Amino acid sequence: MNSGRPFIMTEQRRVILEELKKLKSHPTADELYLLVRNRLPNISLGTVYRNLEILSEAGMILKLETAGSQKRFDGTAENHYHVRCVGCGRVEDVSLEVMSAVENAAQNASGYRILSHRLEFLGICPSCRHIRSQEASRANNGPFSPDFGGKRKNAVS
Repeated sequence: MNSGRPFIMTEQRRVILEELKKLKSHPTADELYLLVRNRLPNISLGTVYRNLEILSEAGMILKLETAGSQKRFDGTAENHYHVRCVGCGRVEDVSLEVMSAVENAAQNASGYRILSHRLEFLGICPSCRHIRSQEASRANNGPFSPDFGGKRKNAVS
């Protein structure tokens, strides 16, 4: 941690960490706050935000930051990969082995001492694909869609 103070696992941090580790959804602080409040009714949103930052700085959780969207948090601190839906913002883990060869190649190419890397795939989740396919189907069917009983809308006899 940057503060120079020793890390102390307070009751609030323990509950926040436990609730985060139960999830695979990579929640925002707001989403996690709603869950934590079930166990700690008097906790504030600001306290959840501050403790997530402290847990992240301590290396106990990952903070996922993407330009233009809210920070999300991951209870799995080990290096692993993510996929993010460009439709709804959903973030999930991807079950791939961490590619240490990428770090070696980057180190050789840059002259930097590479400590770690993050990789995020972008895609469209199954739910958004389903919604899009339904919308496309309705758009392609036009006036003959099931919404119109299979008859041409405004048909002239």
